[in-house]
Amino acid sequence: MEPIEPLPETVDQAEVELTMAFARRLEENIARAVKVRPEVLRRVVVALLAEGHILVEDYPGVGKTALARALSRSLDCQFARVQCTADLLPADIVGTNVYNQREQRFEFRPGPIFANIVLVDEINRASPKTQSGLLECMQERHVTVDVFSHELASPFLVFATQNPVEYEGTYPLPEAQVDRFMVHLSLGYPSPAEEAGMLAGHEGGDRVLDLEAVVDRAEVLDAQSAARRVHASRALRDYIVALLRHTRADTRVELGASPRAGLMLLRAAKALALVSGRDHALPDDVQALAGDVLAHRIMLVPEAAGVEREDVVAAAVAGVPAL
Repeated sequence: MEPIEPLPETVDQAEVELTMAFARRLEENIARAVKVRPEVLRRVVVALLAEGHILVEDYPGVGKTALARALSRSLDCQFARVQCTADLLPADIVGTNVYNQREQRFEFRPGPIFANIVLVDEINRASPKTQSGLLECMQERHVTVDVFSHELASPFLVFATQNPVEYEGTYPLPEAQVDRFMVHLSLGYPSPAEEAGMLAGHEGGDRVLDLEAVVDRAEVLDAQSAARRVHASRALRDYIVALLRHTRADTRVELGASPRAGLMLLRAAKALALVSGRDHALPDDVQALAGDVLAHRIMLVPEAAGVEREDVVAAAVAGVPAL
């Protein structure tokens, strides 16, 4: 007689309600200092709960860095900022071994990557060598220096900003680096009313500095644990696979969404379901996040002039029936 597999641990209603309150406090606190669309705030919270990383690409001055700073000040966690330049080295991010003359031995001096929330500002101004130094950190959650591995903090979130690639002095992120980011977001310009309100609200100084932490480290870890235990049915997983395969079969696509993209889409959908008040993920969660999670991982063929990567994802969502 074959052994019966134990049922996976699931999230209970009390955890659902606690996480909903967690997300509401975080979003309301950030919105006090930064005016961004509610759906963008929700994506930031989803990425945090799903243990993913965030890449925000937009024009200078629209609030990319302010959003990351507001998130960090809302969390009672360690924060570090890396301002990327062409001469930045991998050791400036991950740390290096320094010789201690008093003790006559080398000791490791950790870099800013060992914080809980790491803002990597204008990441595409760093050289490809430095960009690649983040790969191990973001995927493996540890750093290897001189054959010794060092575990990173938990929770760990990289919030990277970048200018459009056509700007002078930028280096396009390699595909392997882009694939490490769970969501790719764009803020856009505010409406005239929002921009006028922002000017009035910031007359007295930087409002981000007035924010206080509303969530502590233990609450973040509890919410991430709850997000991992949100139920995802076999049909939902099959639906995600069908979306991925549709992007790969699209004739406008040279490189479709990878299996890692499917894993991140599933994790993000479970986190979105949790902050929406459910203990199970639905196709609606997948569809809501598909553009932000999949589009930046797709490469188009050179002949696909005028086609956006978001169009490929939208076609997949429209062409694959929810099971």
